[in-house]
Amino acid sequence: MQDWNPDLYRQFEAERTRPAHELLTRIENATAKRVTDLGCGPGNSTELLVRRFPDATITGIDSSSAMLASARKRLPDCRFIQADISHWQADAPQDIIYANASLQWVGDHVQLLPHLMAQLSSRGILAIQMPDNREEPSHRVMRDVAGSDSWKSKIGDAAATRVKIESVDRYYDLLAAHSVSIDIWRTTYFHVMPSPSAIVEWVRSTGLRPFLDALNESEQQEFLEQYTAGIVRAYPSRADGRVLLAFPRLFIVAQKGI
Repeated sequence: MQDWNPDLYRQFEAERTRPAHELLTRIENATAKRVTDLGCGPGNSTELLVRRFPDATITGIDSSSAMLASARKRLPDCRFIQADISHWQADAPQDIIYANASLQWVGDHVQLLPHLMAQLSSRGILAIQMPDNREEPSHRVMRDVAGSDSWKSKIGDAAATRVKIESVDRYYDLLAAHSVSIDIWRTTYFHVMPSPSAIVEWVRSTGLRPFLDALNESEQQEFLEQYTAGIVRAYPSRADGRVLLAFPRLFIVAQKGI
């Protein structure tokens, strides 16, 4: 895929940071000294970690050079490293590995989660939040448009670039052998959006990227017009003229044993 666009991503920073904050509030570790933010993006989640753990060494990891440049500008005193999460190896045991809205882009969770647990210190914590919205209209419409005769030969299976979230039972079983405690929950946020077009802008910087990357500029515009028409049908206006974007997210906080 093409590199991420930090400016587009930050258009809805308050909404994107809200689950990051909720995940952080469920981490019970006041003395963490080494903290890693996996998939740190433009640094909005990293900033939360800096405030929570002011005495810790905090490292942000991301594969996007554009996102890392934005993060470094935002937090010049933090350490940021360009790396692929699936191949990342900590240089020392971590007290907290925090992955907010990043692991849905990384394959093979069956191998990945035990690998991350192995990089924790004694009593270290793995904290994960992943969008669980593949079956929401915002993402079903992407696949429907991409699968039409006009686009399927150009786009292919773009949805496969994002990992299908495993069941809660599966995640529990993956982590149980490595943990002394596991906290798993789902939250559905209902974001009040000014219009269906705002939903399109939201997903342009994330879920729509694999679909648009295969297209030239004029094709992207045509695809977006068809996608927007589907979003207008899927998200009717409420009494005040605005629309509600339901956004389910899955949270996991697992603590390693001694």
